[in-house]
Amino acid sequence: MIKLTLAAVVALALAGCAMTSQYGNYLPSATVDQQSWFASEAVKQLARRWPPAKTRLELKQATPDAFGIALVKGLRESGYSILEFSPKQIEDPSTTDANILPLRYALDQIGSDNENIYRLTLLVGTESLTRPYIEQNGSVIPGYWTHKE
Repeated sequence: MIKLTLAAVVALALAGCAMTSQYGNYLPSATVDQQSWFASEAVKQLARRWPPAKTRLELKQATPDAFGIALVKGLRESGYSILEFSPKQIEDPSTTDANILPLRYALDQIGSDNENIYRLTLLVGTESLTRPYIEQNGSVIPGYWTHKE
């Protein structure tokens, strides 16, 4: 079991490095409790790398899904300044402030439905943070965060 978990973590870390421009939440909303398992962990990890009261983030994608809503709420409650997504920013990138870090995320499931391995990738500026999660017996076991600069 440990070898399988280690192999999954390594595979997820490598897959996170190869992430393309596919951002968003690709999990069915009823799959897992996205607020308590994914969003709160994401906010904690962002706070470790970028201090809340000193960091301004700009969402570069719409966040209508359960994870996105919980992430934005958690970031605001932690003290981050958040600029909401605006399609106008995509059309005219010259209006972006250099002191604001762009934020994107991808939340998906790897493998078949029976394996229940999830991957969360946060893209902040030019850096990415990725973390795998394995669901077993009704609980979610997080893996280690990987960081790519």
